[in-house]
Amino acid sequence: MKSTLVGEADLQHYGSGGRMAAPVVIRSRLADCLELTKPRIAVMALFTVACGYWLGAGSDSGSRVLLNTLLGAGLVAAGGSALNQVFERRTDARMRRTKNRPIPAGRVSVEQATAFGAITSGVGLAYLMATVPPAATLAAALTLVFYALIYTPLKTMTQWNTVIGAIPGALPPVIGWCAARGWEDAGGAVALFLLLFVWQLPHFLAIAWMYRADYAGAGLQMLPGTDATGKRTATVMVVTAAALIPVGFLAVWVGLAGWVYAVGATLLGIMFVRKTLGFARDRSDRQAKRVLRASLVYLPGVLVLLLIDALLLK
Repeated sequence: MKSTLVGEADLQHYGSGGRMAAPVVIRSRLADCLELTKPRIAVMALFTVACGYWLGAGSDSGSRVLLNTLLGAGLVAAGGSALNQVFERRTDARMRRTKNRPIPAGRVSVEQATAFGAITSGVGLAYLMATVPPAATLAAALTLVFYALIYTPLKTMTQWNTVIGAIPGALPPVIGWCAARGWEDAGGAVALFLLLFVWQLPHFLAIAWMYRADYAGAGLQMLPGTDATGKRTATVMVVTAAALIPVGFLAVWVGLAGWVYAVGATLLGIMFVRKTLGFARDRSDRQAKRVLRASLVYLPGVLVLLLIDALLLK
């Protein structure tokens, strides 16, 4: 009886000819296209784009320029994520956490995903070129090239891929800053870039430790995959998390923020370091997850403090 009922329910999605009804096909295809864009990563990246714009524009910020920047950068990010999944389709098929993505699962063909990625990112770059200063378009183009064409293939070649991958991950706030100021006052853009660059290292190492067996089985070259005891991974985590404290002060040095941000960023940095020290003492998945959670508290917290200090307290 149960199997009969399930069969009857499934038939509601099909027409009389046995084919899947058009609305279901459309919804399924749209869901796959959305998954190709890695929406959670895109949302985080666009948040940093907006922060970079607000910090660069200050009191002169305008909603139209910001919306143009977010739309163009969002399209570039979406296209880059799709191309990333095209190039990683074989390794994705070998990992539990990614084997159900649209391409390895066979729901989207390589040709379809390639066309989607190329067209989406191309339209995004063209839109940025037409609506914001050229510096922002250049930063977005560099993000796309480093992410899809350099970082992605390096993941199967060298453990240094994490450092290279931190470059495109740190460029989104630079896109926003350049959309507001163009080539002028690059000190603020550099401070934001370095903050996100260093932050990504302990953040990604925590993820790589938690999925080290999956990554190793797929042939991805990650530090935790060749670090059986976790001592080297822990050392890099602690050093890079600690480095965030002086790196965070660059924003004060270039005049982006003042003492409120400095105090808050230091406290958040100490919290982050403490979590990495916890991993150093007990190199377990549980402690790695705590480092990951701390990283996801640190970055939004520091950026919000920057915005409050730069825009409300000055």
